[in-house]
Amino acid sequence: MRNFPCSRHALLLLLALLGGCAVRERHAAAPEPVASPLRILVFTRTSGWRHDSIPVAIETLRELGGEAGLQVEHSEDPMQFDADTLSRYRAVVFANTTLDVLDVAQQQAFERFVGAGGGYIGIHSAADTEYDWAWYGELVGARFDSHPPGLQASPLRFEAGHALAGTEGWQVRDELYNYRRNPRAHVDVIASADESTYAGGTMGADHPIAWCHTRLGGRAWYTGLGHDIPLYADPRFRAHLSRGLRYATGQSDDC
Repeated sequence: MRNFPCSRHALLLLLALLGGCAVRERHAAAPEPVASPLRILVFTRTSGWRHDSIPVAIETLRELGGEAGLQVEHSEDPMQFDADTLSRYRAVVFANTTLDVLDVAQQQAFERFVGAGGGYIGIHSAADTEYDWAWYGELVGARFDSHPPGLQASPLRFEAGHALAGTEGWQVRDELYNYRRNPRAHVDVIASADESTYAGGTMGADHPIAWCHTRLGGRAWYTGLGHDIPLYADPRFRAHLSRGLRYATGQSDDC
């Protein structure tokens, strides 16, 4: 009986040591947290002209997004534009949207999303969207005015620092928009069309066709290309879109 206290203390010490080992083993075995993928929303609602290229645009964005590690979701439901839903996304793509696509509350939610750093990508007729929404006009950079008849070809002139490998001498064939203003004073121009090489241009010697900016809080990127279905198979256009995705989602500072 005299040794009981010592034995008791030894037993308690042994149990504590064993418990500590078990805790450390449990902690060591715990899996590392998996980072949530960056999500983008591809929005294609139209209330005017509807482009036949919309399905291939969605598929192309899924492919390019996957290559960039992005989870791409598609919707034409304007109810996606509320604070809770938009908070799931790093950027929203307006892919060939036309005319009125959001109500006032949805517009306000999207303004807050971009103002808080959310990204925006506009493709082609995203510039033919929401004419009564002044903020959106600043976001897209310039609104659609007209386009020459049919599809025409123009060399693309990339600005210094924006050229992509393989785009030297790129003669793009697409529906080449004229815009209501030259956006150069408000954006960082990526590339321009050359009106001297086709009929129907109205903007003169300086005709921006793609640009980016951060004037409204988040990163905004727009390309006037994207009307013609075969263009989405062109590796140069795909590289152009891929750079826009990476820029708008904050993966790259190069637009």
